[in-house]
Amino acid sequence: MTDTASKTSLWENGLLWFGAALSIAEIQTGTFMAPLGFEKGMTAIVLGHLIGCGLLFGAGLIGARTGRRAMETVKMSFGSKGGHFFALLNILQLLGWTGIMIYEGALAAGSLFGTGEKLWCLLLGGLIMCWIALGLKRLGRLNVIAMGTLLLLTLFLSSALWGEQGGALLSGGELSFSLALELSIAMPLSWLPLISDYTSTAREPARAAALSAVTYGAVSCWMYAIGLWSALTWGESDIAQIMLKAGLGIGGLLIILLSTVTTTFLDAHSAGVSGQALLSGLNEKYVALAVTCLGTAGALFLPLLNFTEFLYFIGSVFAPMLAVQLADCFVLGKVREAGAFAGHNFLLWLAGFVLYRLLMQADLPVGSTIPAMVFTVLLCAAREFLRRKSEPVRAEVH
Repeated sequence: MTDTASKTSLWENGLLWFGAALSIAEIQTGTFMAPLGFEKGMTAIVLGHLIGCGLLFGAGLIGARTGRRAMETVKMSFGSKGGHFFALLNILQLLGWTGIMIYEGALAAGSLFGTGEKLWCLLLGGLIMCWIALGLKRLGRLNVIAMGTLLLLTLFLSSALWGEQGGALLSGGELSFSLALELSIAMPLSWLPLISDYTSTAREPARAAALSAVTYGAVSCWMYAIGLWSALTWGESDIAQIMLKAGLGIGGLLIILLSTVTTTFLDAHSAGVSGQALLSGLNEKYVALAVTCLGTAGALFLPLLNFTEFLYFIGSVFAPMLAVQLADCFVLGKVREAGAFAGHNFLLWLAGFVLYRLLMQADLPVGSTIPAMVFTVLLCAAREFLRRKSEPVRAEVH
């Protein structure tokens, strides 16, 4: 049982999710919206974040109500062994994000100062390890200073950007409103398997879940908007060039370094938590450090610049997973942890996953996430209805 002194406050949870959203990956994703123009692009961004952060709150609320970490809540729907499958997938996606964030940060920092990115990869990996070594509670003032610095620098970047006139549309192919919507939903969705790692240890879990989702959503929309307007104003998707055109030299470097560290710390830390859910004997801090090392190696040796397909894959995996959890927790009131593997729920998740991938090809105006999740929830309800209807028949046979 976690004692009160070791639990996180609302302030600490808000800071964590402010840092998670204030990310150059979010700015980069915002630049992808440029083919839609500012009005349609912002509509996709805001609508996508309302949907994604609503789902993020639902996932956080499950952890808040049960007092369980993210991958432990997954076991409630998929069984103690079935949860291991999603814990492994979560570790892999977090490892991918760690590598992507380090690569993006190093590429931007190297471009900003005309140096190679490999040294920056090592520096960023080392800084993230320092954050992990300190831990959530011991970060304290350091996190406050980092967030305050990021806020001031981002305000300066925004003021420099909004003073410009648009019109230099970034070329880069077509993008439908549906796919833009999915790009906006997918970023909050990527945090679904993490949020309960923090709401479950909060002093006020339910309020922490709400604050986390609202803070992340507002700041993430801001970052997307910076990327979109940069692409429309300066015709730039290169983060370093955006910083330079905004008049940020050392300040731009600080944004790149601090935002990369504060965001990637959450990825690595939660990879450690998922590792412990996979094998109880593992030390979560050591797993987090190992994931950071592997992510740094990936950033050094792999091309990780375009991550849109990675975002779509995350959505297709974790949206149906959450749909099953929401159906079990809030609609059906079912807990399946006593079993090793909830095969029926796994098949329902698989159906949602396949539908999501098919709907991406259909390019519906409402996107893929909501139809796939509604379909999965309805399947869960129908399956439970048929199970209950058949129970009296079985009883009579015996």
